[in-house]
Amino acid sequence: MADAQDRQNEEQVNGNTSDAVNNTTGAENGGNNGGAVSAESQRIAELEAQLAQAKQQAAENWNKFLRERAEMDNFRKRQERLAQERLQREKKALFEKVLGVIDNVERALAYQETMDKQGLQQALRMLMWQMNEVMRGEGVTPIPSVGEHFNPYVHEAIEAVEDSDQPEGTIVEEVQKGYKFGDETLRPARVRVSAGNKQSSESSTQAQS
Repeated sequence: MADAQDRQNEEQVNGNTSDAVNNTTGAENGGNNGGAVSAESQRIAELEAQLAQAKQQAAENWNKFLRERAEMDNFRKRQERLAQERLQREKKALFEKVLGVIDNVERALAYQETMDKQGLQQALRMLMWQMNEVMRGEGVTPIPSVGEHFNPYVHEAIEAVEDSDQPEGTIVEEVQKGYKFGDETLRPARVRVSAGNKQSSESSTQAQS
């Protein structure tokens, strides 16, 4: 009977020990699961913070781009306006000079009936000089022609003159004056060009024969 009582006490002790072990294991598992959930939540929070920061930086960059583009547009418009204003000032200055010449032409026409031939010629020469000065001030200069060697870049030949006493290729007559604007040809001079003296060439050939 004592043995039975001892076995009962031993079984009770073993049962209590097993329950204690199970309770301890369950607590440890619960603690581990709680730690994993906490780490995952922290990682999600970090990613959300990084995403919010990236969105904010993207918005700031976009606003910076819009501001810089607006500044470039304003700069371009300002430069275009300044160029247009400069062009208008240059046109105005040129027209004022031309109007001065036109005023003198009108005066000459008003007094042409009372002017003799010499006075009229003098008035015309004065107008021509004044107009040339206006053009020279704007960078427009006449192209030399008569007596010069023909240059296709600044001269336009309309006729070859044979039996001329000038060497071949020499300009003997200017039909229309040409002009240059700076280094560029504004209008070529229309000229007649010597083709040489064929009679002299034939006589020289016959003499040599």
